Amino acid sequence: MTIQLETRKLANFINGEWVGVGESTGVINPATGEEIVQVPLSDASDVEKAVQAAKKAQKEWALVPAPQRAEVLYRVGYLLKEQKERLSQLLTQENGKVIEEARGEVQEGIDMAFYIAGEGRRLFGQTTPAELKNKFAMSQRAPVGVVGIITPWNFPIAIATWKSFPAIIAGNAVVWKPATETPIMAYELAKIFEEAGLPKGVMNVIFGSGSTVGDAFVHHKDIRVISFTGSNDTGRNIAAACGKQLKKVSLEMGGKNAVIVMDDADLELAVEAILWSAFGTSGQRCTACSRVIVHENVKETLEERLLAAMKDLTIGNGLDESIKVGPIINEAGLEKIKSYIEIGKNEGAKLLAGGYELTDGEYQQGNYFAPTLFTDATADMRIAQEEIFGPVVSLIPVKSFEEAIEVNNGVEYGLSSSIFTNDVNRVFKAQRDLDTGIVYVNAGTTGAEIHLPFGGTKGTGNGHRDSGVQALDVFTEWKAVYVDYSGTLQRAQIDV
Repeated sequence: MTIQLETRKLANFINGEWVGVGESTGVINPATGEEIVQVPLSDASDVEKAVQAAKKAQKEWALVPAPQRAEVLYRVGYLLKEQKERLSQLLTQENGKVIEEARGEVQEGIDMAFYIAGEGRRLFGQTTPAELKNKFAMSQRAPVGVVGIITPWNFPIAIATWKSFPAIIAGNAVVWKPATETPIMAYELAKIFEEAGLPKGVMNVIFGSGSTVGDAFVHHKDIRVISFTGSNDTGRNIAAACGKQLKKVSLEMGGKNAVIVMDDADLELAVEAILWSAFGTSGQRCTACSRVIVHENVKETLEERLLAAMKDLTIGNGLDESIKVGPIINEAGLEKIKSYIEIGKNEGAKLLAGGYELTDGEYQQGNYFAPTLFTDATADMRIAQEEIFGPVVSLIPVKSFEEAIEVNNGVEYGLSSSIFTNDVNRVFKAQRDLDTGIVYVNAGTTGAEIHLPFGGTKGTGNGHRDSGVQALDVFTEWKAVYVDYSGTLQRAQIDV
C-alpha cells in the first residue's frame, strides 16, 4: 500500500502557520528512486522568524500548569495511535525501513507521548530542611526557554518525540530542524500538534540543510538548548560552538556496538539477536551491532549458523510485509559502505558473505546492499573501530571473558553492548565492566524502551540522555528557592 500526501511541496511550520519557501529539493524513496515530495531549503531568516515566534509563545506556555500542558501530549498520543498505520506507511516510503520497524518506531512516539505526559503531574523537585529556624528550602525545575532540536533521518519520528515531548512538558517552546531526507514525519507530527491544540509558536518546524539551518540554530542567541542526534564530527562542532556561548547542548552520536558470545551461550538465540541487531534497519542505527566478539571455542559453529540464517534474509521494498532488510538511505550511504568493504579486505579480514551492492532486476532503481559478514577480524582493524552505518558485521575471536570485555571497551564509542552467557557471575561482571550507556544480557544491541535513559559514554555523547525522566534534565534548569518567615535577617552558615 502506498500512501499519497495531499501536497507535493512541504512548507515550514511557524507560529501555527504553514509558510512556503522558494527554494526546495526532492525527497527520494530509497527503495524505488522515485521523488515523493519537495522539501524547502530554508535560510537563516526563516530560522529567525521561528525563533521569535517560539520566544513569544514560550512565555505564555510556561505559565500553563504542567498538568494542563500534559493534556495536549495525551491528545498527541491518541492521534498518533489513531494514525499509526498511515504514518508507518509514509515513514517506510521516505526512510526505507521495513514496515514492521516503521510501526515500531511510530509506537515509540505513542509510548513517549503517554509517558512524558505523566511527568506533567510530577516534574519533581525536592524539599529539604533548612539549617535556620523559620525558613523553608526547596528546589524546582524551570524551563530553559527556546529549544532547538536537530534530528537524523534514520528515526525521523521517534527521536523527535524523545526530544520535543520532554521540552514541551517542561514549559519550553521548540524549533525543530528535521533531516532533509525524511521531512514527511516532521510535517505529519506538526499537523498532529496543531490538531491536539498546542498553542501557536510552541512547536515550529524549519526544513533545510545542516550547514544553513542547523548552523543558524547553533549560533542563535535566543536558542538556549541544542539537542542533536547525528554524526560525531558534527556533534563535536556543535559542542564547540555552544561552549563558546555557554549554551546547553545534548549530543547523541555514533556507536560501534558489539554482541559478545561466550562459549556457554545459547547460540540459536545469539544468531537470531545478531541478525536483528546487525541487519535490522539495514544496519542504519546508532545501536546496530557491527561487531560480534565470539569465544574461539564456538566461533566456527556461530559462523556456520549465521551464514545459514543470512540466506533466509529477504531484501527489498519495506512496504512488502515479507521483506526483512530494506534499502540504504542514499547513494552517499552506499559509497561509504562499499569503501569499508575494501578497507576490511585490505586489512586482512575474511569476507564470508555479501560485500556488494545489489543492482539487478527489482533492485535497479533503489539503494540496496547485501547483508555482509566478515570473520577473523582483529580489534584494531578499522572495520572493528569505525562506524560503517550499513548491514556489515565483523566477527572478532577472543580467548576469554576478560578479553571480550577489553575488546568491547576498546573503541571510541560507548552506546550499546550485549553479552550472551548462561553464567550469572559473568552477567553481573559484564553489567559492571562494559563501558556503554546501554547493556543487554541475552538480547541484541537494539531495543531500548522509552522509560529508561537512552545515550552513551565516550565519543557517543556528552553525558546527557534522551528519553526516560533523565531527558527532563536537558530541558530544565534547577532553581533553589528559600523562604524565610522569621521576620529577621538570618545569615546561612553564620547564624547557626
